[in-house]
Amino acid sequence: MNQRYRPITRLGLGGTGLGDMYHATGDEAARGTVDAAWDAGIRYFDTAPHYGTGLSEHRFGQALRSRPRHEYTLSTKVGRVLVADPGGDLALPFVSSLPFRRVVDFTAAGARRSVEDSLQRLALGSIDIVYVHDLSVDAFGDRFEHYYRIAAGPGGAFGELVRMREEGLLKAWGLGVNTVEPCLRALRDSDPDIFLLAGRYTLMETSPLEELFPLCLARGASVVLGGPYNSGFLAGGAHYDYQPAKPEHHARRERLRQVAARHGVDLAAAALQFGAAHPVVSATIPGASSAQHLERNAALMALRIPAAFWQELANEGLLPPEAPLPQ
Repeated sequence: MNQRYRPITRLGLGGTGLGDMYHATGDEAARGTVDAAWDAGIRYFDTAPHYGTGLSEHRFGQALRSRPRHEYTLSTKVGRVLVADPGGDLALPFVSSLPFRRVVDFTAAGARRSVEDSLQRLALGSIDIVYVHDLSVDAFGDRFEHYYRIAAGPGGAFGELVRMREEGLLKAWGLGVNTVEPCLRALRDSDPDIFLLAGRYTLMETSPLEELFPLCLARGASVVLGGPYNSGFLAGGAHYDYQPAKPEHHARRERLRQVAARHGVDLAAAALQFGAAHPVVSATIPGASSAQHLERNAALMALRIPAAFWQELANEGLLPPEAPLPQ
């Protein structure tokens, strides 16, 4: 495997919470979350213009500005350019907005402008990884093919990110999405290094094992797992993929909980550790909006889980036989 750029640490901090997803997070709590992550040894931080229309980027920049830049990995995203708008642009599941509105833009010019704007909001001199954000059917429905052709075609974001990588403005690029298919297409149409895939390789579902992970291994690309709790569901929440969970989700979680109870395992710890066992996975980035959440994630990642638990999940058909089990 020709290994490309990978984040510095296996556990990272996702930036949705710092963008006020589901509930408001004060500036002080946001700063405390990043400080707690640093104290816990986390050195990978992911954000996006979409998260609170720049709020997440702004808060990360404030918290990281005093840290040695070479000691951490920072990723953000392109695909939505922020345009000044005094009324803001409140878009669920985010409950707050800075005075900007989102404009979808997957062109080369839009990608470069988005990176430059992000650097301004962060007030930092560099970004390590840039993901093309939400280029997927679940985000754009019937407009997906239109936007994908723009991004992958001449004058699109893919080619511009390759150029920016060659110029040294970033170290790696890829897609940040909630579905597998756009990642497969991007690997065939361009030269991505890394993907941020949210919610698709978890204790609830393992669809990337079929085609995406083998292709990534063959191409030397890696995967960062977002949403390891499936929007908090595996940690006890009521949402699954940003929507209220369905009865079949509750039924599967209950089966997982029963196995966990028999082995004295915290299901949230199992959810966090499971994805990181695959060799193509370079990091996992649960979100957190407080120092307490962050410290709990770090503790869960370090918990010892007996091998018998993982084996029972496989024996019960809750994990496919080809899924690597944590050691």
